[in-house]
Amino acid sequence: MRDPAISRFTASHLSAGRRADDLRRLRGERFDVLVIGGGVTGVGAALDAASRGLKVALIEARDYAAGTSSRSSKLIHGGLRYLEQLEFHLVHEALTERGLLATRLAPHLVRPVPILVPLQAGKLPARAFRRSYYGMGVAAYDVFAGVFGHGRGMPLHRHLSREGARRMFPSLRGDVTTGAIRYFDGQVDDARLVVTLARTAASMGAAMVTSARAVGFLRQAREVVGVRVRDMEARPGDPDAEFEVRARTVIAATGVWSDDMSRMLGDVGVRPGFRVRASKGVHLVVPRSAITGEAGLILRTPTSVLFVIPWGGHWIIGTTDTDWQLDRSHPAASARDIQYILDQVNPWLARPLSTDDIEGVYAGLRPLLSGEADATSKLSREHAVIEPMLGLLLVAGGKYTTYRVMAADVVDRAVRRLGGGQPSGTAELPLLGADGYTAAWRDRADLARRRGVQGGVVEHLLERYGTLTTELLALIDADPDLAAPLAGAPEYLAAEVAYAAYAEGALHLDDVLTRRTRISFETAHRGAESARHAAAVMAGVLGWDDAVRQREIEHYLARVDAERESQRMPDDATADAARMGAADVRGLAADRGLEIPTAPPPLVTP
Repeated sequence: MRDPAISRFTASHLSAGRRADDLRRLRGERFDVLVIGGGVTGVGAALDAASRGLKVALIEARDYAAGTSSRSSKLIHGGLRYLEQLEFHLVHEALTERGLLATRLAPHLVRPVPILVPLQAGKLPARAFRRSYYGMGVAAYDVFAGVFGHGRGMPLHRHLSREGARRMFPSLRGDVTTGAIRYFDGQVDDARLVVTLARTAASMGAAMVTSARAVGFLRQAREVVGVRVRDMEARPGDPDAEFEVRARTVIAATGVWSDDMSRMLGDVGVRPGFRVRASKGVHLVVPRSAITGEAGLILRTPTSVLFVIPWGGHWIIGTTDTDWQLDRSHPAASARDIQYILDQVNPWLARPLSTDDIEGVYAGLRPLLSGEADATSKLSREHAVIEPMLGLLLVAGGKYTTYRVMAADVVDRAVRRLGGGQPSGTAELPLLGADGYTAAWRDRADLARRRGVQGGVVEHLLERYGTLTTELLALIDADPDLAAPLAGAPEYLAAEVAYAAYAEGALHLDDVLTRRTRISFETAHRGAESARHAAAVMAGVLGWDDAVRQREIEHYLARVDAERESQRMPDDATADAARMGAADVRGLAADRGLEIPTAPPPLVTP
């Protein structure tokens, strides 16, 4: 629990100094719950447990949302296609969570996005059937949201004629469609939501430590009583780089690494109870000018569905759905993946896209509960919680939208094991930045005028930080240079880089350019033109010297080059080999020998 002498907002700052303090806590305290994994389910579990008054710690081998949770389609959705598969319980669950996020928990991060379901042209009976079939599906989607969704947060669907669809989406080919149905789902910056969840957990007293890898379990007889951890930022040869963390219950929310957790217990013959398969999903990013439209598209493909989603000044197009058995930390998109997406979207567009239109590419891995189906698209998106050994809980499967349900389920199991306690209250717990957001958005022009900044700057910050915007404006007041746009990415401010390093747990340049901002896939240069400026800003917060700053830049540029090379490779094997040409920064910079800053820049808490 949080020290009552420290405000919730101060306690939420994931600074380098806070990391050092939390490392000391890991070494010296015994926790009720220790969570392994800093994706959306792991940080959701840490928040759920902390909100119940438990003593909580979380470790993450890399960065918050470094894996699957930063590489999604950026949608908070009920899964329209699950209706077709008659999985009504999944739709109900997801739409309930969508409503909570959009109206109560994170209205500053989740907002409506219109999506068109194009109706394919053809003979009259087929056209009538498709409009009726999809119309009933979308209507049922709205009914589920309204009746069961606990606060809709989204407008109702609407049928459009061919002319109406073309007015809303001029790039839609008129000869292949007879109209469309417009519906709404939620859009989110997935990595920002995870960081906000992590900070909310920290604000309630959880010890949150990234760059801390679980390397083994601590056992007494047949009970797990903790984890052996390696600090990936420690100096080479540091005898304290590995240490033990004691906990009454360990929760592993490790996604596509779930099977690894069970293998750590292989010497005592523990069977995992489920298997997790990794399905690779690739997304392309193209400039807004490449496609003319005011809504997204959802298109049927031979294996799944394809989304074309507006994303600020860009479009996100994806995804693929293929089995992946290679490196799980850095899944690689191949030329075949890219061409597949282009082949699926181009028949619907008046001006076909080419590889020259692509600004960015990202690939992620979905953790699917393995079954008998050969195709990953047929595996379960439901989640499971098991206890393969006393004191160890594994949670896996599910989807991003329902992270809170997964977190509550696994913590419920932990609470029963610990002897009872409070039920989950996270359905009523707004995340940091959500309280007062509606009023702040309404009064945004007044805020801009009072702080002497442009209205567009305040809008941009409110949509990314909610009411925590005042903290970034305080940074700018303290250092006016931070009001400057970031080199190569003028839609972001230098203040956002400083804030990422000071309050959001960013330890490396890659953390900022890839996850705290999305510059790595929103710019044609993939962040290469922003690296030097961003590193200089981070250096001022984290105390990097010139050698460390240059090392961070070189690593990031090597990563960009490796990803570009992988995307020219013909298949998964060659793409993976090319991507592995750039090593992970975690551990490479461990000889920096830095002193932890003790005087952070002044902030005004809300």
